[in-house]
Amino acid sequence: MSNVVLEVKNVEKSFGDLQVLRDVSLTVHDGEVISIIGSSGSGKTTLLRCITHLETVDGGSIIVDGMPLVQTEEAAASDGSLTRKTVYADEKDLKILRTKTGLVFQNFNLFPHWSILKNVTEAPISVHGVPREEAEKEGMELLRKLGLASKADNYPFQLSGGQQQRAAIARALILRPKVLFFDEPTSALDPELTGEVLKVIRALAREHTTMVIVTHEMMFARDVSDRIIFMDNGIVVENSTPEELFASENPRTQAFLGKYLAPDQQ
Repeated sequence: MSNVVLEVKNVEKSFGDLQVLRDVSLTVHDGEVISIIGSSGSGKTTLLRCITHLETVDGGSIIVDGMPLVQTEEAAASDGSLTRKTVYADEKDLKILRTKTGLVFQNFNLFPHWSILKNVTEAPISVHGVPREEAEKEGMELLRKLGLASKADNYPFQLSGGQQQRAAIARALILRPKVLFFDEPTSALDPELTGEVLKVIRALAREHTTMVIVTHEMMFARDVSDRIIFMDNGIVVENSTPEELFASENPRTQAFLGKYLAPDQQ
């Protein structure tokens, strides 16, 4: 088995009285493609945001490429009871950890006043100190690979939604993350543009890019994934191969898939 690049153990997360993640655990190996499916409100996006440190957890641990992002420690209180405390990595390690994950948002999140090339290259130049010439050379190579070389000097408003999402993928890839996360990358696109973005993700999968993809595209998840995780009400209901999941006899899984698939696809 290839190296473990992401380990999530017993993660809990609440917003006020609403518990969004309940004892969530998963492991991702180098080169794996994992899809996470589930209804709205099942905790999928919150899980991605916790792993990429856009949200903090209430308990559990997250280890990225062997480095702990957060761990939960138990300590004895003065009355003898045990208390739990989540401890995050220090600022120095957090800076390293941020380079190990990349997140592609559903709404692109490109800077509107920057060219596409600047959107792609700004982080390596200003955050990581990569020489501009080197970053722009690599940025152009990525844009060429994603069919956007002719759009390098354009601004986001001049691109279609599919082109903007491909630019967002290039922006994530230039930092060479250990794991690339996608949060419903096609939800803001019409069907024609959805196809061009899914084609890019399929190509990345063939290159053994490690990816975790939150998606509502069931057939795409079945075709591209090594494993599919089905979440419901903040828990992992199933974590299995596409073949096993789509043949599952679990009533919750069957009910969910039944909403998305025609009878001949089940």
